[in-house]
Amino acid sequence: MHIEYLENFYQVAKAKSISKVAIENHLSQSALSQQISKLEKDFDSTLLIRSNKGVELTEKGKIVYQYAGNIVRTLKMMRAKLEESDQVLKDIKIEAFWTIANYSLPCVMYKVKKRFPQNNYEIRSNKAQVIEENIINNICDLGVIYGKPHNERLSYYKIGVDKLVLVAPAEYNIPDTISLSDLSDYPLIILNDSMDLTQVILKKMQQTGNSDTPLNILYKSDSIESVKASVMNEFGIGFLPYIAIKKELYRKQMKAIEITDLTIEYEMYLIYDETENNHVIIDFIKYFKDIARKSLC
Repeated sequence: MHIEYLENFYQVAKAKSISKVAIENHLSQSALSQQISKLEKDFDSTLLIRSNKGVELTEKGKIVYQYAGNIVRTLKMMRAKLEESDQVLKDIKIEAFWTIANYSLPCVMYKVKKRFPQNNYEIRSNKAQVIEENIINNICDLGVIYGKPHNERLSYYKIGVDKLVLVAPAEYNIPDTISLSDLSDYPLIILNDSMDLTQVILKKMQQTGNSDTPLNILYKSDSIESVKASVMNEFGIGFLPYIAIKKELYRKQMKAIEITDLTIEYEMYLIYDETENNHVIIDFIKYFKDIARKSLC
């Protein structure tokens, strides 16, 4: 007896139609009828009464239908478990630029874990260049960085945009909107990271004819929390990624200052090696793409 024949019989009995099940399973009616006839031969019993209106179960057909339902459900569960076991991976390693790793990815990973609970996940922060190298060398499975990857072997997908926001203490004596030339009037705390913020500002000042006015830099720090604390303690103003300070802005612990002639934005990209043929990673990346734009914190 073929299990497939029993499954198809169950569907026919449930739908009360050979033609409907044949269409759904991409079979000809004659092929499906032959399967049921072979099943009746195996059981030495007539299972269905055929008519122009469809099919009806015989008394023996009802018995087979009852047990077939249990078998079909058990098979479905077994197949699901087999598929689930195929998808188990010891670890999925993700590396991200440290701002993204700390402030953007947690919300995405919460949903990912609900979708793929059987996998283990590890998130590490790193510099973009190192992340690219680690993906190529199979040290990590995928990365999230600012800007497109430099290595042509890597595939990429834009998942969002972050911007640097000039923030000041909530009660700080500064207008809500200033020009780039006004920036030198205030003590500035610079986030000293690989985004080369100082060079971006100086280049923009040159383009707008303000290169003769030096920035009043209080100090530089490679810690977002350090810059954030300094601003909230009213030591000065500072540029910070929006994803890192949006809660403080919402709670009005800080205020955002618009600069009329300066906008600094960074596109965020998911990067990965498309030659990777592990279907678990492929499924993960597909799902990550679907939800990242909506779920980044």
